[in-house]
Amino acid sequence: MKLHSQEVRKLAPENDPLKIGMGWSVADLDKPQILVESSFGDSHPGSAHLNQFVEEGVKAVNDNGGKAARYYVTDICDGIAQGHDGINYSLAHRDMMTNMIEVHGMASGFDGGMFIASCDKSVPAILMGIGRLKDMSAIVVTGGVMEAHTITPKYVENDPACAINELLTLEQIGKFDAQEKRGEIPEEQLNYYKHNACPSCGACSFMGTASTMQIMAEALGLMLPGTALMPATAPELKQAAYDAGKQLMKLVEKGIKAKDIVTMKSFENAIMVHAAISGSTNATMHIPAIAHEFGFEVDAETFDRMHRGAHYLLNIRPSGDWPAQYFYYAGGVPRVMEEIKDMLHLDVMTVTGKTLGENLEELKKNGFYDHCDELLREKGKLLGREIKRTEIIHAFDDAKGTDGSIAILKGNLAPEGCVIKHTACPKEMFEATLLARPFNSEEECIDAVLKRKVKPGDAIFIRYEGPKGGPGMREMLNPTSAIAGMGLGSSVALITDGRFSGASRGASIGHVCPEAAVGGPIALVEEGDIIEINIPANTLNVRVSDEEMARRKAAWTPREPKVTTGYLARYAALVTDASKGAVLQVPGTNK
Repeated sequence: MKLHSQEVRKLAPENDPLKIGMGWSVADLDKPQILVESSFGDSHPGSAHLNQFVEEGVKAVNDNGGKAARYYVTDICDGIAQGHDGINYSLAHRDMMTNMIEVHGMASGFDGGMFIASCDKSVPAILMGIGRLKDMSAIVVTGGVMEAHTITPKYVENDPACAINELLTLEQIGKFDAQEKRGEIPEEQLNYYKHNACPSCGACSFMGTASTMQIMAEALGLMLPGTALMPATAPELKQAAYDAGKQLMKLVEKGIKAKDIVTMKSFENAIMVHAAISGSTNATMHIPAIAHEFGFEVDAETFDRMHRGAHYLLNIRPSGDWPAQYFYYAGGVPRVMEEIKDMLHLDVMTVTGKTLGENLEELKKNGFYDHCDELLREKGKLLGREIKRTEIIHAFDDAKGTDGSIAILKGNLAPEGCVIKHTACPKEMFEATLLARPFNSEEECIDAVLKRKVKPGDAIFIRYEGPKGGPGMREMLNPTSAIAGMGLGSSVALITDGRFSGASRGASIGHVCPEAAVGGPIALVEEGDIIEINIPANTLNVRVSDEEMARRKAAWTPREPKVTTGYLARYAALVTDASKGAVLQVPGTNK
């Protein structure tokens, strides 16, 4: 096998002594050299546990004829950054991580890479990084999801929107916080929920962006089958990390590169899986960004087209009843793929060296589903109930919905589109005529909501929060939580050029393009304008004449940038809009 590392080694006489200086043997120098890149760090539960999988991967590589090198690119957490200026860095740091992965891979001349991450920006970042390093062999390991906490009977609250009230997950904290503020529960009860909502490491245990993107990594063919979204505490996850390192060495030996696995067909498979799981709206940015790095064009309209008529199967929070760990117990990505098999390209190559179709057939024979069924039985015993896998992953013919999970809306308010997760939207808001209440920041909006200045029938606008305007495209979890907490979730819409958390519910319309900072129509909305939402027709309009909108546009002036120094200023200068994946682009090019 021809090794890139050996070609690089010949060009730099310093290469050998420098590697020997950090403990490599002379024999190690001749082996395939493997990058083991992770987002490990004490930054949040999604990354704090990853080093154990790094060490398993390193051992597997070294046991199977390679030499592994550990590199780290630690991510940040939206939850910890929430409510202050730190959230501006959230989306922006995805691209910073991607850049560092490119630097690590290109500067040192590796033959293959094992990439380990768990969360909503780190998983897209490693996938984008693999796109930049697509001429090397690559495999992904994700760090799974945290366990759900079993609530003590004293604090079990009956929620008609959730059938499994005895299990606590993080996305419920906003609801309990609102209850405490309204005096419905004491502070001591809220503190109980806050102190028990994250009982282990792993990504948040609901189908937010982190869980969605873990699933997308497997759906793209870059993970060993059935390994996405395992509980972070599961012993089989450590084994999966070792197996991934071992399999990577086979890919290197066979010369199978990332570009041989990730194709346009792979992206179409991922989008069909996204529809089946009611995945996060943020995937409409991340998947196009990943595709861009691999040299393919995927946009929000691709999602819209493929979601139409797609069967939505998953009964996982926040749109369903069960915590995300139960996704794995019900059979995970392979079970979803079995249900939608007729909509998938089964001939695509995967990291197993086999096609997707071959992988699915092998899983039926190797005991994977039997293992999942046993785990589900054990969990049912702990909860005192029988749990059927079809309660968690519905059969295709018993789908929760038959029109995907997201819709792309266009109109004179969003000529380049915006996105709504219609599976989390009240039916009464599917066709709505509302009065505009524009705000130029998240803080102004939350203040108005909490002071009861927002009324049923209002369409709240939060603008100047897009990729350029934020800068960084803040997540609007706090405003949606405030709206729900004030009992307005079924009567008020939130429209923004920012983005939403995967935990957000309601008539939450985000990623409005063009954004306000560049003079998009969202910047021109005035108090009292009539707003028309029509999800079945895929439209979002303001009832204002073209002539009046032109007059407003002529009178509009750009706002002074909120940030003029540091990384965010540079990010704002280079970032594209959400419909293009919010990728950084060299001015005057599409690269």
